[in-house]
Amino acid sequence: MSDDDDFMQDSDQEEYDFEYEDDDDENTADVDIENKYYNAKQMKASNPEEAIEEFLGVPALEQEKGDWGFKGLKQAIKLEFKLKKYDKAVEHYRELLTYVKSAVTRNYSEKSITNMLDYIEKESDDESAMKCMEEFYSQTLDSFQSSNNERLWLKTNIKLARLWLDRKDYGQLTKKVRELHKACQKEDGTDDPTKGTYSLEVYALEIQMYAETRNNKRLKALYEKSLRVRSAVPHPKIMGIIRECGGKMHMSEENWKEAQSDFFESFRNYDEAGSLQRIQVLKYLVLTTMLMKSDINPFDSQETKPYKNDPRIAGMTDLVDAYQRDDIHLYESVLQGNKKDILADPFIAEHIDEVTRNMRTKAILKLIAPYTRFTLSFVANQLKISIPEVQDILGFLIVDKKVRGKINQKDGTVEVESQSDIARVEAMREWYLSLETLFATVFNEGDGFKSQEPDQMLQQHEGSTQLGSGSGGKGSSGLGKAKAGSKGKGIAGRIPGAGFK
Repeated sequence: MSDDDDFMQDSDQEEYDFEYEDDDDENTADVDIENKYYNAKQMKASNPEEAIEEFLGVPALEQEKGDWGFKGLKQAIKLEFKLKKYDKAVEHYRELLTYVKSAVTRNYSEKSITNMLDYIEKESDDESAMKCMEEFYSQTLDSFQSSNNERLWLKTNIKLARLWLDRKDYGQLTKKVRELHKACQKEDGTDDPTKGTYSLEVYALEIQMYAETRNNKRLKALYEKSLRVRSAVPHPKIMGIIRECGGKMHMSEENWKEAQSDFFESFRNYDEAGSLQRIQVLKYLVLTTMLMKSDINPFDSQETKPYKNDPRIAGMTDLVDAYQRDDIHLYESVLQGNKKDILADPFIAEHIDEVTRNMRTKAILKLIAPYTRFTLSFVANQLKISIPEVQDILGFLIVDKKVRGKINQKDGTVEVESQSDIARVEAMREWYLSLETLFATVFNEGDGFKSQEPDQMLQQHEGSTQLGSGSGGKGSSGLGKAKAGSKGKGIAGRIPGAGFK
């Protein structure tokens, strides 16, 4: 081997060793960053403050913005928000958004930002958190406005609209909903089938707004329109919301059957989505079962059966059981014992009085069945309700003809016609109507007893006057003519066997 060859070989080896050492330094740096990140994760539960410092130190170790810095900032922001350090969270979220354009891939950044916003939404439990969340949404929209990421723009705007719904800021919500509807349409104004899922989410927000403001006219129109959307594969929670609002709408119209159907569908969708709202809607389903006066147990279906013994709905379960057994005392006992839990929901509190009144009405009918006379105080004492309420219920029963009787307010007594008297009066009425029909058929259509004209009646009256004032001979002659004229045309002439002997 020549000296030149030996020199070249040594040079190549030196260059190779140098490159190897450079890569080793980079790998060491990556390991240090990774170790710092996972070390911070281990400290999250025990020492969150120090964990935040560790996470924020990760981006500083990177020569260029990359995945580890992005991950470190994400973890730091979540901890800061949890510790209510909202200003710091907003500051570092603004820094996080600078990674989106080049440091991480579009799909990864979109998924991460969406998860971050979902986390913030779930953890927001006070007004300060709500303001921070609004700032997060605003910064996200500003950041992605120029990136033409329509999907993330829609998701973030829907979240912002949901925030305004929670705040009951219906003015801002109405503007945002209008903007979102337009974004989900084609240029010609028709619905864009590729955005059907987002369109349903917008409908759900708008339906909730009209349900809260009790604008049933707009609610009904939107509810029916949302059910006609066929281009979407909606999240079951969205359909749960739409069906729940539909059920409440039907309840306001006292359409118990449709309400029950919607509440069942709402429960099924919430259950599929794993939403806790399924428990509340299941209570509404039980409520409508009682309002329908149905004997079908709402827990007989395959979907609801697993919740029959759930302690969270024990009060409503016992209530419907007492209702279907017509046990007024058990019903009142269950209602009083679970009053705080049952009436905590304003919607149930609004309609439970109707159920209670139905229950008391059934109890009164059952109690007074054997009596023809009783006092209002007797019923009140037996059912443990007030005398005015007893009088009110009996008044409606009498008006509806479910009880045939009279209330003597002065004496506080009620007299009810016995069933035998009622049957006798009804039979006599039918007999009278039959006779009246027979009379009309025989005497109005018969030739002998057709109604006379006024002039003939006047002449007959004058003739009878002369008969009363004249001699007996003339009177007998007139009577004889009348008999002759009636031959074969009176009752004897028209009805066989009815002649006079």
